[in-house]
Amino acid sequence: MKVYKYGDNVDTDVIIPARHLNNPDPKALASHCMEDIDANFASTVEEGDIIVAGANFGCGSSREHAPLSIKACGVKCVIAKSFARIFYRNSINIGFPIMECAEAAEAIQPGDKVTVDFQSGVITDETQGKTWQAAPFPEFINGIIQSGGLLNSLKARGVAK
Repeated sequence: MKVYKYGDNVDTDVIIPARHLNNPDPKALASHCMEDIDANFASTVEEGDIIVAGANFGCGSSREHAPLSIKACGVKCVIAKSFARIFYRNSINIGFPIMECAEAAEAIQPGDKVTVDFQSGVITDETQGKTWQAAPFPEFINGIIQSGGLLNSLKARGVAK
């Protein structure tokens, strides 16, 4: 799993530009993911890759398309110093894991091989031989992510159809 690294205040308009929101298909969104900040991202990202970013990742509009486009690219998770609250919640709602860990976000470099244990919150940079501890998700949030999102979780519990 290789790393793509971005700075602070990566907003939802950069993650998925508004000009591409007329096609809600996740694969179409993925083909334009990050194109205004990294023109090669969508053509080079591979299943299991990780995005690492600075503070306030996902700021801007409340569009769910932003985490959806990242998830549809096959990105395993986003590790950041901090997340905009609406992006954080949208990510959980669609079953996409994100982790806040300022130390890891600072130290991990582009191209590093990184693994993440969501149960324990341990982030390991295999390239550097370093590990960091992020707060693991509470059991109920882990359940939402493992179900593939909030709606699937509610359906599995018989609360929604």
